[in-house]
Amino acid sequence: MRLTNFSDYALRVLMFAAARGDRLITIEETATLHGISRAHLMKIVNQLTRTGFLKAVRGRSGGLTLAKPPEEINLGDVLRATEPDFTLVECFSADSRCMLTPRCRLRGVLHEAFSAFSLTVERYTLADLMLSPLELDAQPAA
Repeated sequence: MRLTNFSDYALRVLMFAAARGDRLITIEETATLHGISRAHLMKIVNQLTRTGFLKAVRGRSGGLTLAKPPEEINLGDVLRATEPDFTLVECFSADSRCMLTPRCRLRGVLHEAFSAFSLTVERYTLADLMLSPLELDAQPAA
């Protein structure tokens, strides 16, 4: 299983906003920090704002901040808001055409694995991932 880059960057944006506390972050600095396109980041930020994880402040001194405390931002909620679906294999979808589905044992194994993943991310909030501003600004060792 692999999360989309969209979800990966959404989590990174939230972590960056959490580390900055009350200071507003900008699209530009976030895109530069993560080395991604400003246009792609705009889509992510729009989704996070629409779903109530980020708050946008308009104007010349505007930017982005968390819409609620990090302790109230559940990782499972973020992933459900950013992932298109969790159809690991064809038989998880309603329109599955796999002839093995009625007798397949793989489906149960993958469902169990996905349930374990879901239960794990549900136990954590953004507060569990927070970095201090110093950790965030530290350059990786060469």
